[in-house]
Amino acid sequence: MSRLASVLRRHPTQIITAVVLVLLFLAPLLGASVFATVILTQVFAYALIAMSINFVAGYAGLYTLAHAAYAGVGAYAAVLVSRNLSHNGLVQLAVAVLAGGAIAAVTGWIAVRASGTYFLMLSLAIGELLHILAMQWRSVTKGDDGLSAGPAFELIPGVPVVLSGYVYWIALVVFCLFGGLLLVVARSPFGASLRGIRDNEARMRALGYPTSLYKYLGWVFSGLVAGAAGWILVAQLPRFITPAQLSFHLAGLLLLAVVIGGLGSMWGSCLGAALVVYMTDVVSQDLGGRGQLVLGIVFVLAVYLLPRGLAGLRRGRGANAGAAGDGRTETSAAAPRASEEVSV
Repeated sequence: MSRLASVLRRHPTQIITAVVLVLLFLAPLLGASVFATVILTQVFAYALIAMSINFVAGYAGLYTLAHAAYAGVGAYAAVLVSRNLSHNGLVQLAVAVLAGGAIAAVTGWIAVRASGTYFLMLSLAIGELLHILAMQWRSVTKGDDGLSAGPAFELIPGVPVVLSGYVYWIALVVFCLFGGLLLVVARSPFGASLRGIRDNEARMRALGYPTSLYKYLGWVFSGLVAGAAGWILVAQLPRFITPAQLSFHLAGLLLLAVVIGGLGSMWGSCLGAALVVYMTDVVSQDLGGRGQLVLGIVFVLAVYLLPRGLAGLRRGRGANAGAAGDGRTETSAAAPRASEEVSV
């Protein structure tokens, strides 16, 4: 029993993550309604976008307002493939990923050469250009009327995946695959290099690192992940996408969700994205459409009360426990910044 307690103390995040994933997998079997499975599927999409934002913001210091648009590009690509080329869900997913990555590659080559406020404004311009393109290219996107996909996607030829529970499980698998890939890259030497560039780019450049190339590759990789999130956005019936999915409004909400969750914390990004979906799509219905007003108040309070985000709560408890256990000073008990920001 004591050994189990020791494991729980040493790896709380990993254990909680495993339990949550098991519960999410069992949700349709435990009686979750169609509405609940559709909302949770949207949470997976937004959480994956938030994780892709956190990868470049928390690890490379590139605060971005463009990734919601990259996800929207992936969603449009999946819908267009469904309408015109193939009903195969894997083909649609692959095209969505490639489309998100391709647009990130084209736009990121210029963006990563800026920094600070200039970079933020440039990413905003990229997102808004894609948003305007989606509104005005009516021959392809149908503009504000939105674009509907073809029939339900298939994994086995001739067998469409119609039931919301099955679509939910497939979306959960896609979320775990690409979210896990983000974590692997974030914890790799490449991720460590991005953190070094974030903390002191001039020093990394002096050490011989091609910092612009590293930031560019990280940007393109995050665009690929955002494209996968776009496929999840249109996985559930009625499989419909509008230009609003590429707008600054959603991009700003998701960037705030990342900040509230905690920069560098992937699980914090997921919690922040879940909060956005819950407040805008669930609570808003009970408040006469005022859910976003409440969400704004929550964001303001969180910025003042949780300056390090939700992830800072766990880090703070860990540091206090360590200091109390061995009598170290507060400074020596604090974990190094780099190790703090590689949390799940």
